[in-house]
Amino acid sequence: MSGDDWNHWDSWGPGMMGDDCSWGPGMMGGHYWLRGDGTPVKTLDQARQRAVAFADRLGLRVGEVMQFSKNFYAELQTPGGKPATEILVDPADGDTGIEYGPAMMWNTDYGMYHRGQTPARISPTQAQDRARQWLHDRGSGLTAGAPEAYPGYYTLHTLRSGKITGMLSVNASTGTVWDHTWHGRYIATSQR
Repeated sequence: MSGDDWNHWDSWGPGMMGDDCSWGPGMMGGHYWLRGDGTPVKTLDQARQRAVAFADRLGLRVGEVMQFSKNFYAELQTPGGKPATEILVDPADGDTGIEYGPAMMWNTDYGMYHRGQTPARISPTQAQDRARQWLHDRGSGLTAGAPEAYPGYYTLHTLRSGKITGMLSVNASTGTVWDHTWHGRYIATSQR
């Protein structure tokens, strides 16, 4: 499955997850999705509020929040500050859920195929090297930032002249690269 297969929130609708639009504890010890209240999310602070509401359900905290032209992105961390998973906030209505792509498919603690911690075969340095090579092979002119280690994979910012343009992930077992094509244009980041 490529990153292009996950282009719309449509695949997260009630037909897939039942009337409450959430997947229960059997999948990952929490929920994949939190329905918004229909209020548009326009700022990083509003996105952080939605992310906090979602993170609280999993006993996690919110780290970095980013705004893109198509969605808001947030990193969720363990209480100790270790990266746990990644989520998206829909700017149209505040729907918030586990980010499709690597966070849903590769995350061994919070993803669909919860397997618990498995040893990484790919080191952070190897993940960055694979990301750089992948970007080079596509003639993108982009470089890869420092990898953040999530359970089962790494996520890296893609950079042009040192400025964030987007992100991609590298599977910690196979080294497969998955470009986050669903974000659109990068706008801003809040670290708080």
